[in-house]
Amino acid sequence: MRHANRTQYVSALFVSAEPQNRLLIRNVFRDAGWRLFEARDRKGALDCLKRQPLQVVIASAHLPKWPWKTALEDLQRMACPPQLVVTSRLADDSLWAEVLNCGGYDLLAEPFDRSEVERVIASARRHFDPPLTGVAPLQAAAAF
Repeated sequence: MRHANRTQYVSALFVSAEPQNRLLIRNVFRDAGWRLFEARDRKGALDCLKRQPLQVVIASAHLPKWPWKTALEDLQRMACPPQLVVTSRLADDSLWAEVLNCGGYDLLAEPFDRSEVERVIASARRHFDPPLTGVAPLQAAAAF
């Protein structure tokens, strides 16, 4: 696989208890050739994240036991945290600003607009930074 293809490929987790958005998300990922995992709650999401290296997590803002701020805290504890895209029916400028200010990647309004989902997920993937392996830390390199 060429490097250009790797930067376009997305592996993501969709976490939502609501079935109405699943079909559109599945179709977007299938049509783009991206890989999608799904979970309905915090336990399922964390189990999936332990097994799979993912670049993006798309999570409902109002999951009962995994609201978006808790999701963000859980993701930020990971060695290579995926980008968090929050979804909400109550998406407004205030929530969007709060998500960004707390370290989330973006906010998607529900019901989803297909082109917006594609744009946000592709952009989140481009901003995912896996840790460099086999590279000396910056301080050690500067010592030479």
